[in-house]
Amino acid sequence: MNCLLCGQTTKSDLTFSHLLLFKNENNYLCSDCESTFEKIGEDYCPNCMKTGLSTQCQDCKFWCKERVHVEHKAIFTYNRAMKDFFSRYKFDGDFLLRKVFASVLAEELKKYSGYQFVVIPLSPGRLRERGFNQVEGLVEAAGFSFKDILGKREESASSSKSRLERLATEIPFFIKDGISLPKKILLIDDIYTTGATVNRVKRLLEESGALEVKTFSLVR
Repeated sequence: MNCLLCGQTTKSDLTFSHLLLFKNENNYLCSDCESTFEKIGEDYCPNCMKTGLSTQCQDCKFWCKERVHVEHKAIFTYNRAMKDFFSRYKFDGDFLLRKVFASVLAEELKKYSGYQFVVIPLSPGRLRERGFNQVEGLVEAAGFSFKDILGKREESASSSKSRLERLATEIPFFIKDGISLPKKILLIDDIYTTGATVNRVKRLLEESGALEVKTFSLVR
């Protein structure tokens, strides 16, 4: 099998990197490419896993004032390798790359037994432009299904906004008509930056009747 990122032949034997990082029996990445991704270490905000901290970060203090209890988990940091991955997967439309993190995502998501998975949706225009929802692709590649309960109105992409703009923007998400809201939800996105997306949706779901909403992303 060839590495999905660089194209070179992957090795069939499990490396130390495999065991600690990906546990990737399908060998979608070569060991060189695997080593470029960085898992979140031991020092991070206890609420959102922002790295380099051991106490609550400023963003989480903001959400506390907004009546949102942040309870977020993530796996990787947003380093150069991860930025390049999302450039190819999300913006260049290389849908095959959804498989890269399938094994490590499966290991994490199976910890949420009893939770209904809900993914952050794209607006209709963005979905037409991209051709797929990148978060749905990641979740399905990991072997899990999700409940389609959210919609999103058209707006400018959050990646084009500053930190303050992301925090101040009115929520464009809504719960679809006729939906029976699950009581326990794991809300999944690809990248957590300020938390403006998942934490506003978390509050929307809780105010609409969900008893427990946790949030999760591949990257923090």
